[in-house]
Amino acid sequence: MRMIRFASERRVMLSGVPVWRCLQQSVRAPKIITSKAQMPFQSRPSSSLMPCTLTPTNMLRIRPVSWQATRLCHRDPQGTSERGNLKEGFSLRALGQAPKPALYLGVSGLIPFLFAPLAMAATQSFYPELAYAQVVYGASIVSFLGGARWGFALPAGSPAQPDWMNLGNSVVPSLLAWLALLCRDSFAEGALVVIMGLGLSLHYDLTLLPGYPSWFKAMRTVLTLVATFSLVASLIIKEFYPEKKIKDVQN
Repeated sequence: MRMIRFASERRVMLSGVPVWRCLQQSVRAPKIITSKAQMPFQSRPSSSLMPCTLTPTNMLRIRPVSWQATRLCHRDPQGTSERGNLKEGFSLRALGQAPKPALYLGVSGLIPFLFAPLAMAATQSFYPELAYAQVVYGASIVSFLGGARWGFALPAGSPAQPDWMNLGNSVVPSLLAWLALLCRDSFAEGALVVIMGLGLSLHYDLTLLPGYPSWFKAMRTVLTLVATFSLVASLIIKEFYPEKKIKDVQN
């Protein structure tokens, strides 16, 4: 009786029917026929109308539903969890959604970055003029990335507002690009400044200044990594290969 009372108070579900209802039906029923052979074929009730019986074996198998399982059932109609919608971060898979003009022009923009280290590696020589041309191109790209934020924030209805945060931080890459151009006599310093400008611009676009579509963020990440590795490759070539002037090679 203690076990039955405990189960009735908890109202544990057994085969989709509460136990306390099974107990009421079993008490009201005058006689329960357990053998099908004892009752005529016409008077046999269907299985859905048979009162459920509670045995000690079934009582031992009853387990209350855990708290974790009940939380899985409490979801809103849209399929989100109780904590609300989570912001979905961008993925590199979104690169396939990029418009073809933007993707082709972005990949083509890596040619000047890659040409300098590949040409110097092929000739096994470091050319300061070619390396500085790589820094100049990198500085122009850094300045372009800063100006792109202005063009994105100024139109009416844009997700990015033309406030101090968006427009002020967009000026920093242009200043770094100008500083890199001043390092004409030191390729290492100019390359490091360009790398700093590329990394800072990517940090702005991904975290501090949101608003860009996912495909653009993915493309910016890939292009920035390739451009950075090309500058690092030129720095390595400068350390291991002898320095030569292009004018001396032509003469």
